[in-house]
Amino acid sequence: MARKLFTPWTVKDVTIKNRIVMAPMCMYSSHEKDGKLQPFHMAHYISRAIGQVGLIIVEATAVNPQGRITDQDLGIWSDDHIEGFAKLTEQVKAQGSKIGIQLAHAGRKAELDGEIYAPSAIPFDEQSKTPAEMTIEQIKETIQEFKQAAARAKKAGFDIIELHAAHGYLMHEFLSPLSNHRTDEYGGSHENRYRFLGETIEAVKEVWDGPLFVRVSASDYTDKGLDIADHIGFAKWMKEQGVDLIDCSSGALVQADINVFPGYQVSFAEKIREQAEIATGAVGLITTGTMAEEILQNNRADLIFVARELLRDPHFARSAAKQLNTEIPSPVQYDRAW
Repeated sequence: MARKLFTPWTVKDVTIKNRIVMAPMCMYSSHEKDGKLQPFHMAHYISRAIGQVGLIIVEATAVNPQGRITDQDLGIWSDDHIEGFAKLTEQVKAQGSKIGIQLAHAGRKAELDGEIYAPSAIPFDEQSKTPAEMTIEQIKETIQEFKQAAARAKKAGFDIIELHAAHGYLMHEFLSPLSNHRTDEYGGSHENRYRFLGETIEAVKEVWDGPLFVRVSASDYTDKGLDIADHIGFAKWMKEQGVDLIDCSSGALVQADINVFPGYQVSFAEKIREQAEIATGAVGLITTGTMAEEILQNNRADLIFVARELLRDPHFARSAAKQLNTEIPSPVQYDRAW
């Protein structure tokens, strides 16, 4: 029987050689505080390409300096960042993998000196800094910064862009009524709370015609927060705007008790895929090829986003193939090794 995990998947004109995706994970390794790639990043991502991951998505990369989670985050707010990313994309593609980048703004979860910004002046928790409520002008400027970041990502040779609308960061903060108490056109109704994300999608599409993913937190796990029904509605709007895939994570907007178990977020991907009729990525404690294959064979998601397991095992794809009794190609250098 054909193993779906190792079949290609095409979106627009980009074909990913298998369904394994390296999920974006912050490495906090830009030690120069300028947001530039370091040697660690090159080794980190290229090694997973050598390990035969189909698609590698670079960690949350800030569209402006105050949008970083910490001052060690990667940035793409300047043309000075393009050269480093271009070297990375070239090397990853040379190993047969596709590469994406997650464009992000931390919002109220930025742990930086100076003022931080959010939809409303509500801190993440009692220990966190209270953000300044964004003005309409700041909102418009930030949307343009996402657009400019997308243009730089295109120049750097990325195949796919993902917008980070999950994990309690700025886009998620606009979406959720727990963090967005605005009374203007960016707050209140579902349509108004979606407006920031929707306008960002439209702005990015002005400079980017490649595949566009959006990562969401499909549940806030809290009364009066967002749930899967809300995100099915948002996903339908995203599909209408031309988004190609919803990367289905959850949580991290507020402190909440989450029942974590292997595959605990897969049902979100399944429901959004079925009810919004859009491609989805499943993520969350997917640690074996057998688990990944079950998700795909039962049409619960289109891609498998692997996070911590790829930190533990850069050759997860080969381990999964062995579990599924499937042969996958090796790098040509490995085939020549004595």
